[in-house]
Amino acid sequence: MPNREITKSPETPHKSFEHTLFEKLIHSERFITYQDAFRAATGLPLRLVSADSERWCLDDQNINRSPFCEKLNLCKSACSACIDVNSRLMKEANVSGPSTCHCFAGMSASAVPIKLGSSTVAYLKTGQVFSRTPDESSFDEVLAKLGRKTIPEKEISQLHDAYFQTRTVDPKRYQSMVTLLASFGEQLTTLCEQLSMIEEGSEPTAIAKARKFIHSHLDQALPLGDVAKVAGLSESHFCRLFKDSTSLTLTDYINRCRIEWAKRELLRSEVRISEIAYQIGYQSLSQFNRSFARITGKSPTTFRREQLDKIAS
Repeated sequence: MPNREITKSPETPHKSFEHTLFEKLIHSERFITYQDAFRAATGLPLRLVSADSERWCLDDQNINRSPFCEKLNLCKSACSACIDVNSRLMKEANVSGPSTCHCFAGMSASAVPIKLGSSTVAYLKTGQVFSRTPDESSFDEVLAKLGRKTIPEKEISQLHDAYFQTRTVDPKRYQSMVTLLASFGEQLTTLCEQLSMIEEGSEPTAIAKARKFIHSHLDQALPLGDVAKVAGLSESHFCRLFKDSTSLTLTDYINRCRIEWAKRELLRSEVRISEIAYQIGYQSLSQFNRSFARITGKSPTTFRREQLDKIAS
């Protein structure tokens, strides 16, 4: 299995856009640098998993991984239980934000969602440690859940050794590590928003011209005909090429650019939201509110309050 394997499947255009962002995130210098630093500082494993992936089991990234998890990965029933736990963890994190749960063997597992608006693009995952020192009694309980009678004695001995080699981390210390991860998750979310509008220099010249024109005229009407003319293409050809290059329609791209602008303007508490809406190119406050909520998952008022509270704290 290649490192950082990406599971591909036929998805809707929106899902394809999210998966493209995930690929950019996992190969970004910011994520790789933080992943190495987090692993070295905490001794915990760290993975970035695509939100549309069903591969919740172990992969070849075994740095700091629990030796017991590696042994369990060879057991079909244990692997199934691991998938169930991880699925529940992802669902909880998607709704509630950074979340932690315990697997059937008593190990902690945590997930931090990385979102673009209301859509989850990926999850940061860590854990595979005990919150209390394991003992023979707890090991016997795990064996009972696995079906001790079906496991050869040699494998039981190997499981026993691996079980007691797994790290134990004090719950308060572990929660501090998860807090650090959640903080990094916010940085990745910001990077995700930036990457949603920034190409890597491989786009056609016509699309580069169009995007430069868009960013210079965001406060004005940007009809398809005008943008296509700047690109030097027919409207139909431009639409196909723009979607291929950005994974977005022209309208969605323009809206995302305007909302990013709006986020910065909303930090100016003295400016009314209606003024910002017209300043960034929307024709009505209701249109702005709908676009903002669709892309960020929050109303402009809620976003402003949360951001200003963070700055004040």
